[in-house]
Amino acid sequence: MSIVVANAPVSYGAFELTVGILPNVPDGAMVMDEVAAAGYAGIDLGPPGYLAPQEKLAEELRRRHLGLAGGFFELPFSDPKAMKQAIESLDGLLDSFDAAPAGGPKPRPTLADAGSDARRARPAQANIDRSLGFDAEGWKRFADGVAMSLARCRERGYEPTLHHETGTHIEAKWEIEKVLELTEIGLCLDTGHLLLGGGDPVVAVREWKSRINHVHLKDARRAVVDQIIREALPVSEIWQRKAFCRLGDGDLDVDAVLNSLRNGYEGWLVVEQDVLPDPDDPLGAPARDQRANRQFLNARGF
Repeated sequence: MSIVVANAPVSYGAFELTVGILPNVPDGAMVMDEVAAAGYAGIDLGPPGYLAPQEKLAEELRRRHLGLAGGFFELPFSDPKAMKQAIESLDGLLDSFDAAPAGGPKPRPTLADAGSDARRARPAQANIDRSLGFDAEGWKRFADGVAMSLARCRERGYEPTLHHETGTHIEAKWEIEKVLELTEIGLCLDTGHLLLGGGDPVVAVREWKSRINHVHLKDARRAVVDQIIREALPVSEIWQRKAFCRLGDGDLDVDAVLNSLRNGYEGWLVVEQDVLPDPDDPLGAPARDQRANRQFLNARGF
């Protein structure tokens, strides 16, 4: 298995905070058409049912020659009572995976901590203020919740990945390292969110290589990121201020990350450029950006 390049609905402004909430979000069929036309081999699921009804998902992906790369799913890992209820909902995601076309890398259940209002109000601050993190008992509950979700995914034939996410309890480099210490789940390296969390993605690939089983590749503008952190702005400002940008237009050393991944990583490489939809031009700029991102990777042999 080699590295296979995919994209995601969030690159076109379609994700949990926009679908069914904001006007003129491009629909799933439009996004699948664009992803296929740009030359990607796969796509992330997006919100449940967004790409297509479950019974039609395989057909819609197959006729566009797209594989299913994964699906993002938030879980309240550190809340045992809530986890017992939420774990049942995880089966819905895995049912969608079962409905995907066979062939290529299997889709990854991409699991993230559900976070809290306090963490969303002060994103990326845990890197400089560890008091925002879990205490010892909180980490134990978190690890137990991860173990529960890991077992459920494996029962269904899928190997999950843990997505570190700004505005959750797993965003700073030290928090990610704690997850790697306390659990056996694989890691989804998100280069953009790691920059927000105070980490170096190039170093992360080298140090965490044995645990990385999924990659979200996104570039970020350091000046915007630093301002969000310095001013302790809410997590919504990440998208409002367009912290994420085309590959090569930000401050991520994309070539160094790619060169590191060539040495041993196999599986999905999901290009993400989280944006809010433009109500006047839902697919214009995002479609151009994602075609440019695919050309950027093509030029580097991906």
